[in-house]
Amino acid sequence: MKNNRRDFIKKSAAGVTALYAGGILSGFSARSYKRISGASERINLSFMGVNSRGNALAKNFAGQDACEVVHVCDVDSRAIDKCCMNVEKITGKRPAGFGDFRKSLESKDVDALVIAAPDHWHAPASLLAMQAGKHVYVEKPCSHNPWEGEMLVEAVAKYGKVLQMGNQRRSYPNVIKAMTELKSGIIGRVYFGRSWYTNNRLSIGTGKEVAVPDWLDWNLWQGPAPRKAFKDNLVHYNWHWRWHWGTGEALNNGTHMVDLLRWGLGVDFPIRVSSNGGRYHFKDDWETPDTQVINMDFPGGVSMTWEGRSCNGRYEEGLADGAIFYGEKGSLTLCENSYTVYNLNNEVTREIKDDYKYDNRDRVNPTAALDVLHFRNFFDGIKNGAKTNSDIDSAHKSVLLMQLGNIAQRVGHSLDINPENGHILHDKEAMKYWSRTYEKGWEMKL
Repeated sequence: MKNNRRDFIKKSAAGVTALYAGGILSGFSARSYKRISGASERINLSFMGVNSRGNALAKNFAGQDACEVVHVCDVDSRAIDKCCMNVEKITGKRPAGFGDFRKSLESKDVDALVIAAPDHWHAPASLLAMQAGKHVYVEKPCSHNPWEGEMLVEAVAKYGKVLQMGNQRRSYPNVIKAMTELKSGIIGRVYFGRSWYTNNRLSIGTGKEVAVPDWLDWNLWQGPAPRKAFKDNLVHYNWHWRWHWGTGEALNNGTHMVDLLRWGLGVDFPIRVSSNGGRYHFKDDWETPDTQVINMDFPGGVSMTWEGRSCNGRYEEGLADGAIFYGEKGSLTLCENSYTVYNLNNEVTREIKDDYKYDNRDRVNPTAALDVLHFRNFFDGIKNGAKTNSDIDSAHKSVLLMQLGNIAQRVGHSLDINPENGHILHDKEAMKYWSRTYEKGWEMKL
């Protein structure tokens, strides 16, 4: 079975070896890679939420010599069996399965928790993991609401654990190169960023209250969220579009693009946020917008926007998703690990391509090979204290931008924001969405 892991590593790393071997990634060296690759120093991982994205992550992590998948946790017993089988095929060793991830956290054999559960679980599970002495790799968004994000910032400072959010483009070599070129003035002063995501998602219909399936622990699935009756159109994916558990397309995919804009523009907190849109395409249980435009203004004459179209797949700039930076001397278009620079006459002056083939609309695992670089940065943060590319301070700021956009959408008017900390100013109605109500006994406490 060792050959399976070796073959998996070769496949998942295809096309990226040359990128990281040259030392492009900050904080990495040939020596540090060698140090984390030995079996005796493997980082033991537990996975929470392994039905779709979590299953893909577990397989990708299982193929890396620097770690070992020791636990698989899910409230769906079928997902546990499937993921354990997939990991065993790669490593030759079957991980232990847990219905309740908290049992896994009790184990001294676990070094870090990888979280791919629904959004309402991201911050509470991250906090519980750090309180149990574990490091955390959490899928975006790192929080369901702004208060939770601030709690995680405090928790990382208090417990001293590494927390990496899964906005993996922060570790892509050509993205890092594009950001370096932006900051060196390749298009002059950058003053505006535009980003988008498009898809052709189908209706989720109108759910019916039915008996909870015998393979699902519905009570634990809800966890910190106040209890609601089980409906037949929620599990496993459509919770994304219900405010009670999900955060809509803005946080589901918009986080990636807006994080790139914030990075390239060099901004933190805005002064004003607005949102327009709604659920337009279908009449069903979908609550969050399927069409949304979020606008953000920042100090110093800088703005950005994100457009999400969940039910109309028309490309922008020939891309399903992407980001464009506009400057005084031209523009830069960025998609995955490639970018193109234009002058003011719309002429291409520089083009950096990655031959890796992506499926931007693959909701499970669109960029598996490149994601490995983000994993390795996480490992290096644990092993030798290197700065992670998406630490909680950076992650929270990017997630907060989209959360503010959703709040503006829900109250129906623009928000004035304190640029020092991102807090909403003079708006009691909007502040009702700053946090949430928790199921009794599940409140987040440092």
